[in-house]
Amino acid sequence: MQLEKDCRSLIGHSDIDEGINRRNFIQTAVGVGFAAATLPVFAQSVIKTDATGLTAGVISLDIHGQKVPLYYAQPEGKSNLPVILVVSEIFGVHEHISDVARRFAKQGYLALAPELFIRQGDAGKYSSIAELIKEVISKVPDAQVMSDLDAVVAWAGQHGGDITRLGITGFCWGGRITWMYAAHNPSVKAGVAWYGRLIDQPNALSPTNPIDIAPTLTVPILGLYGAKDTGISVESVQKMQSALAKGNSHSEFRIYENSGHAFHADYRPSYVEADAKDGWARCLAWFKAHQVI
Repeated sequence: MQLEKDCRSLIGHSDIDEGINRRNFIQTAVGVGFAAATLPVFAQSVIKTDATGLTAGVISLDIHGQKVPLYYAQPEGKSNLPVILVVSEIFGVHEHISDVARRFAKQGYLALAPELFIRQGDAGKYSSIAELIKEVISKVPDAQVMSDLDAVVAWAGQHGGDITRLGITGFCWGGRITWMYAAHNPSVKAGVAWYGRLIDQPNALSPTNPIDIAPTLTVPILGLYGAKDTGISVESVQKMQSALAKGNSHSEFRIYENSGHAFHADYRPSYVEADAKDGWARCLAWFKAHQVI
């Protein structure tokens, strides 16, 4: 399955084995620690954004009778804030994703990172990528994700967010969702997709993919991809560009020649500092250029 191939380009087999041996060191609460399957964590490169000047934490959002954990971060005492949805990798809302939310909050956003796998299981408890995909990720329907994100946006509009200034960004699995949610909700002003899968075989849970919605997409998306990504080829990016050219979304791509998959993931050996910093700067500039500020 392409999803598994994409995710295995992020983590090698030796990482999975080491993760099994060290899983007792992991905390799996939303926004705390790292999922077991992400080990080993390269502590020397992990970016730690403090919450000084912010209000941040986890709430439980009731969505159709399901309690969905939602990590939020925003400037303290502020309201009428632009809103950014932060969509996680397959590992769920661990410390890296919550840190990204705080980075956006430091820029003046209400940043929201929902735990989108909660109905299928706890992504943080699995020590094997294969097991995580089989037991959780492969069972998550796109329709469920779209509905959950809709509910998060509605909550934002009632809790200090200006949802007329709505953006979305996501990583790996969340990168694909960024494309799909922008097609689902055209009120999104802009999106930034980090190395999200673009082409795959349709199935009952994911009947369409970014390549399918590209010609009719109206939301501008910035795609940040690595030329050395073994799961998402440059050819697939070029096919996506051709499909987008048939429409009017004004989306763009930046391909990093020296990076592979997950080059923004500062807790992983895949991290490429220069490209991650450049991508982050482009991300912020993209949202600003499209009035998500």
